[in-house]
Amino acid sequence: MLYTDQFVVELIKQGYTHLCVVPCSFAKNLINASINYQDKLEYLPCASEAVACSIAAGLSMSGKKPIVIVQSSGLTNMGSCITSLLNPYEILFPIIVSWRTYTEGDSEIQHRHLSTKLPSLIEAYGYKSIILNKNQIEVAISQIDSCSKEKFICLLEENTFSDVSLYKENRLDLSRFQKRSIFLKELNKSHKDTQALIIGTTGNTAREMHHYMPSTNNFYMAGNMGGALSVGLGAAMAGKKVVVCGGDAEFVMHLGGLTTSGRYRNLKLAYIIFDNESNKSTGGQNTYQDHLNYLDIARASGIPNIYEISTIDEFRIYLEETQDLEEISVARVKCSYDSMSPRPSMGDIIDSKRIFLSDS
Repeated sequence: MLYTDQFVVELIKQGYTHLCVVPCSFAKNLINASINYQDKLEYLPCASEAVACSIAAGLSMSGKKPIVIVQSSGLTNMGSCITSLLNPYEILFPIIVSWRTYTEGDSEIQHRHLSTKLPSLIEAYGYKSIILNKNQIEVAISQIDSCSKEKFICLLEENTFSDVSLYKENRLDLSRFQKRSIFLKELNKSHKDTQALIIGTTGNTAREMHHYMPSTNNFYMAGNMGGALSVGLGAAMAGKKVVVCGGDAEFVMHLGGLTTSGRYRNLKLAYIIFDNESNKSTGGQNTYQDHLNYLDIARASGIPNIYEISTIDEFRIYLEETQDLEEISVARVKCSYDSMSPRPSMGDIIDSKRIFLSDS
């Protein structure tokens, strides 16, 4: 295992300037260390992997030394950027990709395919893969340096980096907000025994829906981060009543889903953004999105009904007002953490797609 703080210090000594990141639990300790060393190695959280890759390209061509860090399923989001920007312009910088293995019951199903095919995908992009050495810092740094000279992508295995906690000043304090589970329980109560489709975005949201919403028609979207609203739009256009449970990080990943939804206002589609300011399932780091006004973005996208919610009483009023609403709505719900909920079983995840065939 690599001593993370020492590794980051070595990166700084080698002149690396930015970490362009879409968070992954495998890299959480490296991310935490870079946040702690923010004044020397800038942590740059990105809305999507393609954004991370493009920003790094601009930094690299401008003389900086960026590193991109993403997880294996997210590498597919970078495919077009790699093949149509990095390759033709011969732009090289280190890319670290977590190699998510797959064991049924212990892994999210979106990692199953790439658990064995990731090296083949990397090869299809014109690169070779190397596993980041987890025992010797000097070897690992040398591997990363080589990615600026040749077309290599470093594969990050689990437990490569030692534990690092965020400094106190970098930790979130959401104690003034109610837990998301409280809102989910209320959503379960208001929509039980109805035909409404409840779509949960990847990560803790879908897990908590499975745990706290046993009486509703739930679809647990294990992967495809940022795509929950678009899936819901498709279902609503097919005549379904749909509630999409999203989050602040997934909101920005594929904003085109929101701008497309705003074109079709007369649909029974509610989009709830549970904003806990963090990437909870990948380490709890701050999303650093307090510069955004989610509801202004929704309003500018053509969404006719907008709700700001921070208490359970406000949430109950929102549910009552939108119960029979036949227009798209967006609600931002400020909330705090819940404890990590267990994953739904493989059978529950796969079987959840049956709700799309139920009567509207």
